Order: sequence, then C-alpha cells, then structure tokens
Amino acid sequence: MAEEKETKSIDQGTLELIEKAAKEGVNTTFDRAESIKACPIGSVGSCCKHCGMGPCRVPLPKGKEETPEDKKKRRGVCGATAETIAARNFIRMIAGGAAAHSDHGRGVAELFLEVAKGGAPGYEIKDEQKLLQVALDLGVEIGERSNNEIAADIGRIALGEYGKQAGELITLRKAPLKRQELWRKLGVAPRGIDREIVEIMHRTHIGVDQDYKSLLKQGVRTALADGWGGSLMATDLQDILFGTPAPILGQANLGVLEEGEVNIIIHGHEPLLSEMIVTVAQEPEMIKLAKSKGAKGINLSGMCCTANEILMRHGVPIAGNFLQQELAIVTGAVDAMVVDVQCIMQSVQTVAECYHTKIITTSPKARIPGATHVEFDEHDALKSAREIVKTAIENFPNRKGNIHIPDNKTDQIAGFSHETINYLLGGMFRASYRPLNDNIINGRIRGVAGVVGCNNARTKHNEAHITMVKELIKNDVLVLTTGCNAIACAEAGLLVPEAAKQFAGKGLAEVCETVGIPPVLHMGSCVDNSRILIAATAMVKDGGLGDDISDLPVAGAAPEWMSEKAISIGQYFVASGVYTVFGVTWPTTGSKEVTDYLFKDMEEMLGGMWAFEPDPIKAAHLMIAHIDKKRKALGIDQARERVLYDMDMRRELDAV
Repeated sequence: MAEEKETKSIDQGTLELIEKAAKEGVNTTFDRAESIKACPIGSVGSCCKHCGMGPCRVPLPKGKEETPEDKKKRRGVCGATAETIAARNFIRMIAGGAAAHSDHGRGVAELFLEVAKGGAPGYEIKDEQKLLQVALDLGVEIGERSNNEIAADIGRIALGEYGKQAGELITLRKAPLKRQELWRKLGVAPRGIDREIVEIMHRTHIGVDQDYKSLLKQGVRTALADGWGGSLMATDLQDILFGTPAPILGQANLGVLEEGEVNIIIHGHEPLLSEMIVTVAQEPEMIKLAKSKGAKGINLSGMCCTANEILMRHGVPIAGNFLQQELAIVTGAVDAMVVDVQCIMQSVQTVAECYHTKIITTSPKARIPGATHVEFDEHDALKSAREIVKTAIENFPNRKGNIHIPDNKTDQIAGFSHETINYLLGGMFRASYRPLNDNIINGRIRGVAGVVGCNNARTKHNEAHITMVKELIKNDVLVLTTGCNAIACAEAGLLVPEAAKQFAGKGLAEVCETVGIPPVLHMGSCVDNSRILIAATAMVKDGGLGDDISDLPVAGAAPEWMSEKAISIGQYFVASGVYTVFGVTWPTTGSKEVTDYLFKDMEEMLGGMWAFEPDPIKAAHLMIAHIDKKRKALGIDQARERVLYDMDMRRELDAV
C-alpha cells in the first residue's frame, strides 16, 4: 500500500493525506484514476458523438500500419473521416477553453463597468496608471476626464468585443506588428470573441465543415480570441480594479492551514468575490465572532487560480493546486471551501460530507448538489462575503476531531506581472526588457520558457512540472509560470531567489542574483497567460532578438495538462509563434494527418507548432533544442562576454 501511495505524488503532505483518506474510507481523485481507465479510442480523438447516430468509433487498426483500404473504412455513419472527427474534437476543446476564459473576462468587464458607474459598492479603481495605459491602448480619450468616466468607456469597449460581428479585436494591437500582419494575411484575426466560439460549434455540427485544415484554422482564430481577447482583457481589468501585482512574499502547500483558526479556502478562478472575502475576513467584528466560537482567528488560503490571484495581491497563502483540493478537506480542518467556476471537482461535496466542511457555491453558472449556495451579487458584494465568512465561523465548533495538517509549507515570491518585470529590469525611469535581451544575446540566459497548466490524475502529481522546470533552469532557461504549475513550483521551493544558486545554471543564477529574482517567475493565474504574451512582445519591441515572437529563443509547455482551457492556451501560443510541448496525452493521435498538421505544417503557417512528449526531461530538451535553433538563426549561438576596454584598447580601435 505504501509503495502504491508513493506513485501518486512527489509531495509528502499530499501522500500523508492520501493515506489518511484511505484509512477513513474517503474516495478521492487518486482512487478514481486507478479504477476508471481512460477510453483508448476517445483519448486519441477517434470517437465522434456529435449526433444521435453515434457515438461512432474509428480506431486505428491494431498491430499493423494503416493501409489506404483501412483509411477508406475509418468513417462514421455520416461518412466523416478519422481526420474530420479528430479535428472536430480538437477544436471543440478549444471552444470550451476559450469560452471558459473569455466568460471569466466578460464577468470582469461587467463588474468593471458597474464600478465605473458607481453601482458596485466596495470596489474601486486601484491602479490609475494601468487605467490610463489601457485607455491609450484602446483609444479612449483621457483629457481632463475623471477616472470613472475613462473606466466607463473602457468597460463598454471591452464588452463590445464579445458581440463584435466584423473587423477584428481591438486588443490584437498589443501583438507585434509583424504578427498582426500574418494573422490578417492568413485570415485568422478574430472578429468578435463570442462569434468565433459559436462558429466552432456550428462548423463541428454534423454535415458542416469536413476539411480538417479548415476546421483547425477556425480553432486558431478562436484561440486567438481567447489569448489576445478575453483573457488579456480579464487580466488588464482585474489589475485596474484590484491592483497590478508586484513581488510579494507568501507560503504554499497544505501546511498553511491552521488547526486553531477558522480555515476558509477560496477555490476557483474569478477574483471578484474573493477580493471581498479577503477584506471581510479582516473586519474586527468577524474576528471577534470567530473567537467567540473558540477559534484564535480567521485563516484564509487559496486553491487553484483564485489562490494565485489573492496571493499576488494580498500575500494570502496557497493551500494547493488542482489535485490537492479534496485532500485539503481530508485534513479535517477546513471549515468552508468557497468555490466559483472552473476546475472544481464535484467530489469535493462528497468528501466534505465525510467531515464537517461546508462547500459554498457562489456562481449562478456553477452549482453542486448538496452544497450551500450563496450567490455573488456584485451590487452588494460585501454582504455576500460576510454571509460566507459567517457561515464558516459558525461551522468551526462542528469539527469532528480527526484533524491532521501536514507540516510542510514553503515560502514563495509571486507577483511578477509584466509591469513588475519591466520595473525590476530598468527602474522607474528606464523600465525596459533590454537587460533581459542583452543577457540572452550574451548567453548568460539561454532563452525563456513559459511552463504552465493543470495537474492530471493520470500522472504523478507535480512530478512532470518540477522535473521539467528544474531541467530548464539548470540549462540557463528562465521560466515564466502560471496556474497549477506555479503552485507546484512554489511547493518545490523554486519561487525564491535562493533557488537560483541551488538549481539554476551558472549564467541564469548570476542574472537572478544580480536582479534579486527567482529563476522561476510566478506571473499569475491561468487567465494571466496573457502576461507571458505581453512579455514576449516586449522582448521583440526592445530589439536584438528579431521582429516577431516566432524569432525569439522561447518555448512553452504544459506537462500535466488536463482541461480544455489548456488546449486553447496552447493553441494561442502556437498561433503567436511559440513552440509548445504538452505532456501526459495528446487528443489527435488517432489521425496521423491531423497530428502531422499540428506538429509540422503549422510551423510553416504560423511560425509556432505543437509537440507532444510525456517524458518531462525529453520534453525539456525538445524546448532547449528549439531555443538553440532560434539562437543560431539570430546569430547569438556563441556566448558573448562583455569586455571593459582600457585606454590602450580604445586607442587601437581609433587607429583602425
């Protein structure tokens, strides 16, 4: 049993709670991953269930190469080929992911407009500088207008991008000019966010688009509407409302829970309510109420991407990532888990019923049978937050006594927004990515990798994340991270400056020590992958590394991906010119043609392409090889040391 348990996670606290759950008869995602085997046909994209004549399964022939005759037979009842089926399935995943992230952005834009109009008490514009920058980006008049007047125009423009029917998204202007021109030339510049998602659903209906290349092109267009549209707007507007993240100290892992305090875990992805809960949990009357129930105080912590949002802005500790959500409840010390949308397992309610924990749903879009529902109302957000915090406090005396909180937790530094990186590298008046570019050119930094994405119960928890990241930084590749990967890196001690000396190569360690940063920079939640796009664009604009993102010595990866959002994110990185490697599984391997198009042909079209490699060391070296290829193309493949010239050397130059 102990040996079996060890194969499930690299994290000791997680292993302790897996064992506790087993002893107490609690079924978790780790158990279900063992008992439920993935469908070998559906997992490679060879099953179609888009109409009532199916599902139609079109598997590859076993034990032999596919012949032309085999290919003719691999069709659904309607005649759809394996290529059409695989492509339809793939872009429907993009549509699902883009819808999730972009609907998040819509919710932020709706709140943003209400704040501007004075209809959302408790919220305010916290970053005036970013407000003005976004206004300039969107062409909003500034003049002598008030912040609220400017914000109202921004909110209206942002919401208008969802229903736009023609033209292109205004936020595409933030991409490098050469990249914008390529998107227009290829016909993949998104028009309106909702339009592109709806068009995927129409094209993939039975009897509509049956050309896999045409289908995949619409997938590109929709993913761009996510990354350079809905996600980017969500990040910008959240920064204006809640503050642009700056470096902040926090802690991570299940050990952040406190036995003697009311533990509230905020789980999900949208920070609109969680910001209010952070405020309310500090109110004297709430702390007084907690003490009246026998608690020492109130301890907030986060789970998944909401965790990253409140960490970056308030230093609230992170209890864990996706695969740790049930285990937090298994500690017996969580009085309430407050959830909104995305990546919330329905089983948290089942696990909570074995303990005393209250699961509190807050979104009208995401209900769980058996859970308490306190609907978030942005017009009176503080009231919603107080009801939630009070419910948790009153549940504290109901603990059952079977409490075990692992003692492992680690320090981390988060909050490396694009603006922060710009400032750290150049200061207030000379903010620039120039020092980063210079150190890439001189070879101290080999390149940059964005390593992001989920956990997946089909692979050992956090192992691929940490193995890949350590291999990259060991080879002088600076890593930018978001989402569950960021949390995994925090738990492994990679998000502190001291990690550079311990884990990074000599060149990267030297740069990190000079600037005072970790070798892995936490840039936010999964919706904040747009920050990585903006960072890449800044590298292009500062010069010396080509004139498009596809020229840069950069690569991306999601080593433990599982959600549709990850596929949308990966596709918009590929469409932006980034070589992107996924691990665990790949959803189109049931069609060689579709897979080859994604893994080879897409590079000719977009300058970026997909790759699949489940071994994290091999995947890291695919990324390094790509980075080296780009360095060679730029003529910077040989390290260049800066030379300080003395007077004799200067005279020699003058003589020449």
